[in-house]
Amino acid sequence: MVVNRYLGDKVKELLTMFPIVAIIGSRQCGKTTLAKENYPDWSYYDLESPDDYQLITDDPLTFFSLNPDKVIIDEAQQYPALFNVLRGVIDSNRQQKGRFIITGSSSPEIVKGLSESLAGRVATVELSPLKQGEVFSQPQANFYQFLIDGSSKLKKFLQLESQITLQQSMHIWFAGGYPEPTTQAKNKTVFRKHWIDNFIGDYIQRDIRNLFTRLNIHNFRRFLSLLAQHSGHQLNMSNMARALEVSVSTIKDYLDIIHQTFVWRNLPPYTNNSLKKVQKSVKGFFRDQGILHHLLKINSLQDLQIHPVAGFSFESFVIEEIIRGLNTTMATSLDFSYYRTIDQSEIDLIIEGDCGIVPIEIKLGSTVRRTSLRALEIFIKDTGCPYGIVINRAKRVEQLTEKIIQIPVNFI
Repeated sequence: MVVNRYLGDKVKELLTMFPIVAIIGSRQCGKTTLAKENYPDWSYYDLESPDDYQLITDDPLTFFSLNPDKVIIDEAQQYPALFNVLRGVIDSNRQQKGRFIITGSSSPEIVKGLSESLAGRVATVELSPLKQGEVFSQPQANFYQFLIDGSSKLKKFLQLESQITLQQSMHIWFAGGYPEPTTQAKNKTVFRKHWIDNFIGDYIQRDIRNLFTRLNIHNFRRFLSLLAQHSGHQLNMSNMARALEVSVSTIKDYLDIIHQTFVWRNLPPYTNNSLKKVQKSVKGFFRDQGILHHLLKINSLQDLQIHPVAGFSFESFVIEEIIRGLNTTMATSLDFSYYRTIDQSEIDLIIEGDCGIVPIEIKLGSTVRRTSLRALEIFIKDTGCPYGIVINRAKRVEQLTEKIIQIPVNFI
């Protein structure tokens, strides 16, 4: 099954502006497939292949003199010196655009190489596991264009139409969106469970062990299991450190590592409301809820919906869907955070950018009580933002108040 990835159009556009586009993201999220399927006539080299690695690293200058453009280099983090070499290759003909695509999983080497050696020469995009619309071959929802268009009025969201059914959306929430188990094993739960088991094992034994050679792998594996209990919550690092019998600084390092490698997302607090005292703890969640549910041994959608983690998991799923959707647009300088005051008034996601400030509250239910909108109404009043959004499992888009609109999860 060939999946049309929304990010493909963005990569195509960026190649008209930059000599190099870097596609980064977690293992098995489809980086290689995206590059090869969209650019089948480009030469492809995989730095995890011994032959390709030797071909490029033995004499990189000769390699690039023979391959000056239309080249895909996969798993670029395996050869950190590549970035300095590419800088010289690009600078020899700085005006030529669209020459190289490189892919890689995050590591200290690739982050440093992209930000230092190739600054100004590369556009970096992040590919995530499949969005719900991609799984069911639907076009990107207009929801994201409405969000980034600062001139959009709240009533414009009333034009939104359902991309998929609510049941389809619930399936992706439960099972996750990694391409292989999603597209090849829709009705094979056992395969999906084995695939995630292998993914977690490879992630720890291959990626983490290779990238962070001094890390205690046993403690990191225990950390993953503990983190599943805290996904979607504010993180008390002192309590986590005591549970694992490690230092708080070690927990901070682990969180940084799992965030850098695209398995977990650290969501910072929104602190720009001077009228309220806000809590400043970091909040975080597994980016793919299928991995979370596997770690928690939740084996069906029915089990999930009555599990204590359901509300937190659904909130994380929606936040990640929105961030993935916005990352496929040409919008820049987007910041994502959450908001919680000391009196427990909370908003699940705050988007900031050229579009202004957009607060989004996420509810697992299908109906909204007016009292549950209080935090959104106060935030809108305090910040002067034009509108707020509630995303839930309702049947239709509906304007709830003058400045708050309800959008069902399967519309995004």
